[in-house]
Amino acid sequence: MRGIQDSRLIPIAEKVLGGERISFQEGLILYETKDLPTLMRLANWVRERKHGHKTYFVHSLRFSQTNLCYVGCTFCAFQRRFGEEGAWDYSVEEAVEWVRARYQPGLTEIHISSGHHPKRPFQYYLDLVRALKENFPGVQVKAWTAAEIHHFSKIARLPYREILQALKEAGLDAMPGGGAEIFAERVRKQIAKNKVDAKGWLEIHRTAHELGLPTNATMLYGHIETLEERLDHMDRLRALQDETRGFMSFIPLAFQPDGNALAQALGKREFTTGLDDLRNLAVARIYLDNFPHIKGYWATLTPELAQVSLDWGVSDIDGTLIEEKIVHAAGSPTPQGLTKEALAEIILKAGRIPVERDALYNEVRVWAKTPA
Repeated sequence: MRGIQDSRLIPIAEKVLGGERISFQEGLILYETKDLPTLMRLANWVRERKHGHKTYFVHSLRFSQTNLCYVGCTFCAFQRRFGEEGAWDYSVEEAVEWVRARYQPGLTEIHISSGHHPKRPFQYYLDLVRALKENFPGVQVKAWTAAEIHHFSKIARLPYREILQALKEAGLDAMPGGGAEIFAERVRKQIAKNKVDAKGWLEIHRTAHELGLPTNATMLYGHIETLEERLDHMDRLRALQDETRGFMSFIPLAFQPDGNALAQALGKREFTTGLDDLRNLAVARIYLDNFPHIKGYWATLTPELAQVSLDWGVSDIDGTLIEEKIVHAAGSPTPQGLTKEALAEIILKAGRIPVERDALYNEVRVWAKTPA
């Protein structure tokens, strides 16, 4: 690869182009280098080796059956307590009607993530999955993060495997990747001390993969974590993926600094910079060599930056969402949803091929055969 300005990147580029894995220290160099054109080219090379110009999105609906939660994560502006203004808590029947009111033809995915309700029994969640599958045939249910599975395990007094097996038998198709935040214990104690720890999160995903439930993985960045802690997070994910091959995509989520205790404590009002977002995505694409996709989540990046990210290693920009609430509660300035046509246009105008997929990355429709 010609034009490398940072000589430290030469052996890294040789490894990447040769299909070899880079080390932790080399990953830190990617975070530190000022040679951003080379970083971008390396990430794009990995992306195109895996997927060519294809870029994926899904026709999905975001649903949260409740925002009642006892966990108290300091970065969260979504959670509410009983009796607090703005709280909601849907019965199974109300949940079905909420989805029905927003259902669109061709919907392929219902994505569920919500609060840790202190009183709902585990049976409620099994009934909810069954009801959604019965009322919306053909729609895939991708539901509940590892943090929520941990919560179900506590209220049902059942091991993770039995919880996940019961959900799969009820119709669960896949799991989202939330609740990971940052695995480093130093950070986790400050931002999510009552949530499942890193060991538990990884064990839940390992178990899901063993049961044939594919999952995603996230990382919340841009708050109090160090670059080493970001890379440590990716390193643990890479090791589990070597073992199970059950992760579909990795989604870095930029911290949203409105309406939460962490932002107030830090005196933090600014969002992450576009450069930090793009660098983070590029490092992830190069370091997580065994992950099929790196997702540029447009709801936190903005649609415009998500479009740029397609040259920085990203091969998926998520989906229509229809009515996303969690990141918007924390101040995300983006729309709560985009149409399939708008997503396809974003991809096409970036010179890529828009491909509509389902929750499991099966191709539903190729919107254009060649890049624009």
